[in-house]
Amino acid sequence: MRSNQKRTYSYWFYLPAGVIYGVIFMVPTVIAFYFAFTRWTLFESEFIGLDNFRQFFAEQSLRIGLRNTLIYAVVTSGLKVVLGMLLAILLTAPIRSRGFLRSVVFFPVLVSTVAVGITFSVLLQPDFGLVATMLGSVGITSPDWLGDPRTALLSVALVDVWKGVGLATVIYMAGILSISKDYYEAVDVDGGGMWTKFWNVTLPLSRPATFTVILLSLIGGLRSFDLIWTMTGGGPGFSSDVIASIIYKQYQAGFFGLATAGNVVLFILVSLIVFPLFRYFNSREVEA
Repeated sequence: MRSNQKRTYSYWFYLPAGVIYGVIFMVPTVIAFYFAFTRWTLFESEFIGLDNFRQFFAEQSLRIGLRNTLIYAVVTSGLKVVLGMLLAILLTAPIRSRGFLRSVVFFPVLVSTVAVGITFSVLLQPDFGLVATMLGSVGITSPDWLGDPRTALLSVALVDVWKGVGLATVIYMAGILSISKDYYEAVDVDGGGMWTKFWNVTLPLSRPATFTVILLSLIGGLRSFDLIWTMTGGGPGFSSDVIASIIYKQYQAGFFGLATAGNVVLFILVSLIVFPLFRYFNSREVEA
């Protein structure tokens, strides 16, 4: 009897978190799913079934936005994983000014995304931007980074990597510092070098950090909006439009039901990609 009372009592500690989660996440999610099937304004709504979803998928820019969203998420995630790992290895090594360098790497994470977007919009100007000036000093003509459809999306993605790689580095540093030094000493005894330590010790034992970085970066990349909107507004044309920016344009035009349906589509897309990946990573950790 006492053990049952203790078990029941412990469940009460879940209640505050459950209430907050339900109010902040579950209730708005259910309401959004309902309004996705309506034509609504601030004062009234009309149930129209799947019309919003049909119209959303009929949008000319949707295919481009979906492709751009996937490209943006894959490019930013991949670069954050690679650069985060390399920077973490460097910043956990016994080098001079290590603390200062860690601060420098993490600093962009603390800066407002809108401020970063505005700053790089100026720096990447083809006429008077700092990048164009530096390239011009060595005889290279700077392309229109944000005005050329071929480079606009990639330029924003690289700025996203610059801003977010600090968080990936911190996660990797935590994973690397948690590895026992005994493994590295065993490699030294066997006569292995730096590459052997990285390939056989650091890389496999930092797998949980890699999984975390991939998941966080993918979610952020699939949902990205503020940096893209600040730097390019989805242009030129639809060349840097992502699903989130398409949804925002629908809100601006007053198509609230259509935009809500787009949010539901984005929610489902993120879930279909992230949840299976999360289960796969968990199974890999159990096998390890």
